[in-house]
Amino acid sequence: MATATLAKPSKEVIFEWEGKDRNGKIVRGEMRAGGEAVVNASLRRQGVLVTKVKKRRVSGGRSIQQKDIAIFTRQLATMMKAGVPLLQSFDIVARGSTNPRMTKLLTDIRSDVETGTSLSSAFRKHPLHFDALYCNLVEAGEAGGILEALLDRLAIYQEKTMAIKSKIKSALMYPVAVIIVAFIVLTVIMIFVIPAFEDVFKSFGGELPYPTQIVIAMSKFFVKWWWAIFSLVGGGLYFFFESWKRSEKMQMFMDRLLLRIPVFGDLINKSVIARWTRTLSTMFAAGVPLVEALDSVGGASGNAVYAQATEQIQKDVSTGSALTSSMTATGVFPTMVLQMAAIGEESGSLDHMLAKAAEFYEDEVDEMVKGLSSLMEPFIIVILGVLIGGIVVSMYLPIFKLGSVV
Repeated sequence: MATATLAKPSKEVIFEWEGKDRNGKIVRGEMRAGGEAVVNASLRRQGVLVTKVKKRRVSGGRSIQQKDIAIFTRQLATMMKAGVPLLQSFDIVARGSTNPRMTKLLTDIRSDVETGTSLSSAFRKHPLHFDALYCNLVEAGEAGGILEALLDRLAIYQEKTMAIKSKIKSALMYPVAVIIVAFIVLTVIMIFVIPAFEDVFKSFGGELPYPTQIVIAMSKFFVKWWWAIFSLVGGGLYFFFESWKRSEKMQMFMDRLLLRIPVFGDLINKSVIARWTRTLSTMFAAGVPLVEALDSVGGASGNAVYAQATEQIQKDVSTGSALTSSMTATGVFPTMVLQMAAIGEESGSLDHMLAKAAEFYEDEVDEMVKGLSSLMEPFIIVILGVLIGGIVVSMYLPIFKLGSVV
């Protein structure tokens, strides 16, 4: 099945396409792109003769999230283990979904399977929702006749991966929320409070204390140029995140930087290692050859540093090197993971040992998140105290000075 994934351009939409492959077989799929010309060009490079391209229209419903796919996988695995036929399982899950977009997706996949398409091929038509790792595991399950077991393993993998991401987000949510609130408070003080104090100070006469003069000067600048400040901050953040998302060099730089940040860097590093080991363990246990499994592992780690290291490991393994020695050569894996991998290679239980390593680092992430809030609270209080407290004291200094004179 021909699919394509392009770097995200601006104002891109999802296109549904239909055409014929090199054997004259009718193929269909979907692609996120900036226009029909991009879709046609990409498919031509893959040897597809395009006959129809149109924008996909879905009325109502929120966009399909990773959580929706994880819930679907768990439901499908549970029903198939209970002996419910595949097509009937799709009907049950589709009817139970509260999201019209998810219902349409499952209905489309069911229709493809009903006409004789394999389940993995049907999933590959929707690369926006089912990545290569997902499709490869389903394909391995179909080939080995253990689809329900592989779906169960895939559901476990998705649930644990989502749990780690959720813990990382919860750890970052608190400081981000405090910074946003502090910025709003400072904005209100600068625009409304300080100008009111300035009018009062003018009636006092005399020279204002130096800290008060600095705060008033900052307030005047902020009141006059607030639109420029907000534009620069908003535009700067937008271009920063866009370059981070689109530029490989920027991704590598930021991912290296994130791994070196005190406290948070260790948390991110452990979460990346947990995802890396969990992904490779899941793929290897499903019977996917090691070299092919490494194709999906780097991207699933969510970090450019580990993705680059995985590419090098794949090259070394494909030329006959042992996995452990290839991992050691990259210099990014901790000693414990290397030792677990070495034991797994020697004993023939690589998937089991990598799963144990993943469980260890998932527990480590959980413990770090629990202690992170209490660790950050004193620092946040100090920062807020210095910023807001400093402004308040500066504005009250003239009043204190006037009281001492009287």
